Amino acid sequence: MPHSSLRALLAPGTLLVAPGVFDMISARVADRMGFAALYMTGYGTVASSLGLADAGLASYSEMVGRVAQIAGGTKTPLIADADTGFGGLLNVERTVRGYEAAGAAAIQIEDQVFPKKCGHTPGRQVVPVEDMVRKIIVARESRASTDFLIIARTDARTAHGIDEALRRADAYARAGADILFVESPESEAEMARICTSFDLPCLANMVEGGRTPLLSEAALRDIGYRIAIFPATGFLATAAALTRSYAVLREHGSSAGQPLDLYPFAEMNRLMGFEAVWDFDRRHAE
Repeated sequence: MPHSSLRALLAPGTLLVAPGVFDMISARVADRMGFAALYMTGYGTVASSLGLADAGLASYSEMVGRVAQIAGGTKTPLIADADTGFGGLLNVERTVRGYEAAGAAAIQIEDQVFPKKCGHTPGRQVVPVEDMVRKIIVARESRASTDFLIIARTDARTAHGIDEALRRADAYARAGADILFVESPESEAEMARICTSFDLPCLANMVEGGRTPLLSEAALRDIGYRIAIFPATGFLATAAALTRSYAVLREHGSSAGQPLDLYPFAEMNRLMGFEAVWDFDRRHAE
């Protein structure tokens, strides 16, 4: 069954901040921080598990397996990226049922042409709006509980402009989406226009170095967003920390005496559940 419903947390005037998680270390760290939700980033998940670009290369089986791992190893409600639904309408039905059974609290489906591309990279194309509407209808019919939320994302802004993106978002709202995700607005004015155009909760995608202005929590709340995801923060920080640490090893041949900012080993043991392993060993020692 999915984690607790996010619906009750999305009241007007509130902002739910969800950090991007992409493996079990990032998920367990974030799970302890007191966030209202976590966001399983497609970019980070594909990068960490396959070492490949977020370009439609990961399969449904690979992604739903990660949903099950992360949702099963955390307590915080999980929003999970499902790209285009991994195919046609039958694929969308399978994806929605699979993500919900795996423990996600919400699923994100986008209107890109398959194979999709990362939302803040060039070359994205979108399917006819009618095709995406049918996917949302199938997604609504396929879920077991209305507590499992459907996030409809449109990538039309970059290639077709904000008016087309809003037209599509309106169609997706009418089809029954629970949350609207207009990807890659390019100004605060566009962001405000998105939020004032709809009664449904709107989601802001805050990507450091991306196409959308990176705003403060207060600014996002004032504009009217109810969810802000930060999908890249974790994996960008991880890559930067690894680069610094490995450079020290390469230069000095050891970490001894070097000013590395490392997570304490004892705390890592606790994070990974070694205390329970040691307790088990004590209770079952011969």
